[in-house]
Amino acid sequence: MSRVIDAHHHLWRYNATEYGWIDDSMAVLQRDFLAQELQSELRSTGVDETGVDGTIVDGTIAVQARQSLEETRWLLQIARDYPFIEGVVGWVPLTDGGVQAMLESLAADARLRGVRHVLQGEHDEYMLMAEFQRGVSLLARCGLAYDVLIHERQLPSAIQLVDRNPGQVFILDHIAKPPIRAKVEEPWGSLIRQLAERPNVYCKISGMVTEDNWLTWSAGSLQPYIDTVLEAFGASRLLYGSDWPVCLVASSYSRWIETVRRAIGSLSTAEQGRIMGGTAEEAYKLSPRKEND
Repeated sequence: MSRVIDAHHHLWRYNATEYGWIDDSMAVLQRDFLAQELQSELRSTGVDETGVDGTIVDGTIAVQARQSLEETRWLLQIARDYPFIEGVVGWVPLTDGGVQAMLESLAADARLRGVRHVLQGEHDEYMLMAEFQRGVSLLARCGLAYDVLIHERQLPSAIQLVDRNPGQVFILDHIAKPPIRAKVEEPWGSLIRQLAERPNVYCKISGMVTEDNWLTWSAGSLQPYIDTVLEAFGASRLLYGSDWPVCLVASSYSRWIETVRRAIGSLSTAEQGRIMGGTAEEAYKLSPRKEND
């Protein structure tokens, strides 16, 4: 049976200074979210409302939420303490002249499986700067993926980023945050199809409920966007991610994973297995689990 991997979640010890992006409209997030709570949340996904066993999440990927080496090291330590966290997408200063030594040191821990910079907060051409490009060019030799966190408007620059690094694995977060709330599909759809032509790019079905109306979103409002990435990337390059705890402003963990399962329910068992876990194992090069793990 295919394993289920949540390829995108966060952990943090909250304080208002370091998490200034969590404003009062997201008050539910203004507290600590740690591994023990997530572990309990994942276990609860194995039982539906009738008490019947359903989807159980076997492993996860913890993704950076702060741009600091301190957080990257903290996440790696948590992954050592909680083996269900099978990989970490951390942050390193990719534009720093000494980044190669930092990467080599951090990548000595096999739990580091990728790197991310919050490109959605940068100007559109940031990812094309020579210093940033140099940093990205060092990732492949360390066996690390690069998570691309952008808004729709940045897709043209992201396509150029990928074209300049054909040997690098890229994983697009949150399907590039299309304007779901406005029910607008273009130019996002056309640009997503262009990006998907690059075989070294994967895409996470994650972070969608927070791009829709938090109170009124529905599976139907998300389906056109899921259908587009299914058409563009195919099941073999799509990954399930919860974006927990950020998703909690609009959805429980259980509701989101069930929404994704239903959205891909017409696919073959093998295709569903890829999206719910197999693709994450491939894209992040997760180590095979032993029988008694």
